[in-house]
Amino acid sequence: MKIALIGYGKMGKMIEQIARERGHEIVSIIDIDNQQDFDSPEFQSADVAIEFTAPQAAYGNYLKAWAKGVKVVSGSTGWMKEHGDDVRKECGEGGKTLFWASNFSIGVAIFSAVNRYLAKIMNQFPQYDVEMEETHHVHKLDHPSGTAITLAEEIVERIDRKESWAEDTTDPAVLRVDHIRRGEVPGIHTIRYDSDADIITISHDAHSRRGFALGAVLAAEFTKENKGLLTISDMFKF
Repeated sequence: MKIALIGYGKMGKMIEQIARERGHEIVSIIDIDNQQDFDSPEFQSADVAIEFTAPQAAYGNYLKAWAKGVKVVSGSTGWMKEHGDDVRKECGEGGKTLFWASNFSIGVAIFSAVNRYLAKIMNQFPQYDVEMEETHHVHKLDHPSGTAITLAEEIVERIDRKESWAEDTTDPAVLRVDHIRRGEVPGIHTIRYDSDADIITISHDAHSRRGFALGAVLAAEFTKENKGLLTISDMFKF
């Protein structure tokens, strides 16, 4: 498979390594200083572009790739509120393809399935309050993380006593989501159900970016054979 990379930071370099290990060809690497390469024949030859950039750049990158007929896999977060409707329209009636996930880790996909199942169970036990904490490296500017938002939305959808989620809240009807920025932590997400009697905790702690990068390459392999607006739940049927 021919892959283009959009964004060549630590994640982009790890994706490149894993893609080559799996026998794929990297035909184009686009970063902030060579945006003109979107118009290159090398980029246009890609089966899929894998995009990991900043929230303010992501949607524009999707449009540039789609204009060249290239499908996109993206792990960029922070753009959904402003451009979510536009992306859904482009991937629907527009016929474009985007595989988007807040987190591509296989472990996080499993963790998310456990989170949904546990929340469904805990809806029956109002004596337990639920809260979440996410920890990432100091270079991550957005908060809470896209993964934390996804997990929080899954909880709110399944627990009737929680109407929404927010940071820095004391409202019992709102799921509290805290964030910590420390060192070079790849990502830790912890969910706690606390009662007077005991506490139930589930947590995912990434050892490195490799799990995220592998998942992104697996998503690219899946996207090559599929179309529309895709996500982890399409690839893994938990």
